[in-house]
Amino acid sequence: MDTRTALLAAAAALLLAGAVGAVAAPDAIVDPREVNERSGDVRIVDTVVSPGEVRGETATLRLGVDLRHRGPAVENVTVRHRAIGVDSGLLVDETTVDAGTVDGGGERTVNGTVDVERAGGYRIETVVFADGERRAVQTTRVGGVEALTPDYADSRVGFTESNVWPTVAVSVREADNETATLSVSLSVTNRGDDASESLDLRVLVRQAESNVIADEASATVSEVRPGRTDTVTTTVEVPADYNYYVDAALWSDDVLIDETQGVANLNPRETISADETVEDVEFAVEDFSRDEGAVDDGPDDAGADGASRTGDGTPGFGPVVALVALVGAALAARRRR
Repeated sequence: MDTRTALLAAAAALLLAGAVGAVAAPDAIVDPREVNERSGDVRIVDTVVSPGEVRGETATLRLGVDLRHRGPAVENVTVRHRAIGVDSGLLVDETTVDAGTVDGGGERTVNGTVDVERAGGYRIETVVFADGERRAVQTTRVGGVEALTPDYADSRVGFTESNVWPTVAVSVREADNETATLSVSLSVTNRGDDASESLDLRVLVRQAESNVIADEASATVSEVRPGRTDTVTTTVEVPADYNYYVDAALWSDDVLIDETQGVANLNPRETISADETVEDVEFAVEDFSRDEGAVDDGPDDAGADGASRTGDGTPGFGPVVALVALVGAALAARRRR
């Protein structure tokens, strides 16, 4: 037998063996696409992250994973979420959701959560498993978690923000050479869709140079309808001829909701403005102390400019503050020259 005849005989034998094998084991030769269709296909289409419960130090992130299914049913599907700190690279939280059997084609949403600290940013790694085999992976980055407002402090009611209408309006109701009674009106706006519950309003009046509380007051902010602005008015009494910061805050069950600041300029020689950086000055306690048992037999120290007297029982911030003010004015004038 020549070589050509031998090769043809070997090829025929191979073809015969292949045909016999295909008949005996029909599943031995299968198109890979047919394998994929028999086991089904599941993959991640999208992942949506939204804030859940927000606490003081931590927050819950809700994760909605959209899975797309094709082909036969896929059993024992689980979705694992890992929250990893962007800066540290450390695992912060891990949860696994049992999705069961995914079938029927189309898309399906599997919901899960992770708990993270309200600081820094995070990388959320989502992995889909079927029978313990990894099928799909997606990574989502989350930042600005610290900007989320805790649930206990979340309120749609706050002080009015306006370019013209004043949030804090201060007027003088009564005044003499010693004291001034101020009327403080504050605007509160409900930016929500429902009527607000009652809130507590607290006002502190601080003397500008010393930062000492000259007086304080409180009031109740009653129900404010949606989209409406109400004005709440209270009064304080302070020593005359000084400038004051008026600090106001809204509280709900001892939780600070919002705060704002205004000023009361009672000193005609100089003025202050809100949110201004004030130079620290030395403070003497005796300038604010009052001895009810002493009697001032000395002459009246009030000059033509109406400055407060320093006798016992007389309100005022005393000569030390006046001396500091004169020295400061002299230094300022020298610098200008």
